[in-house]
Amino acid sequence: QVRLVESGGGLVQPGGSLRLSCAASGFTFSSNAMNWYRQAPGKERERVASITADGSTNYTDAVKGRFTISRDNAKNTVNLQMNSLKPEDTAVYYCNTRRAIGRLIYNYWGQGTQVTVSS
Repeated sequence: QVRLVESGGGLVQPGGSLRLSCAASGFTFSSNAMNWYRQAPGKERERVASITADGSTNYTDAVKGRFTISRDNAKNTVNLQMNSLKPEDTAVYYCNTRRAIGRLIYNYWGQGTQVTVSS
């Protein structure tokens, strides 16, 4: 079955950096787009960054120029390098992928990793 396991969260001061990783298994990783989402307390979950199977990337405006998504198809991992972190980046970060089975689209999520940006 599909499994996504995030790691790398923690507490960091404003202006600092963190690198999140997501280890994927149970599907053909190299063929799937991968996404990072985040959810702050009291807010809806939002997409932060995406990377397609061929390596094209896309970011929400709030993180452009600060976050970088990358993938390693040999290791079945997707990473999110987060620089110049701000308090408003505080959230639980989730790894996500989608699969089409027949006419249905299934979303898969990891358990999430907490990122706290605070002095």
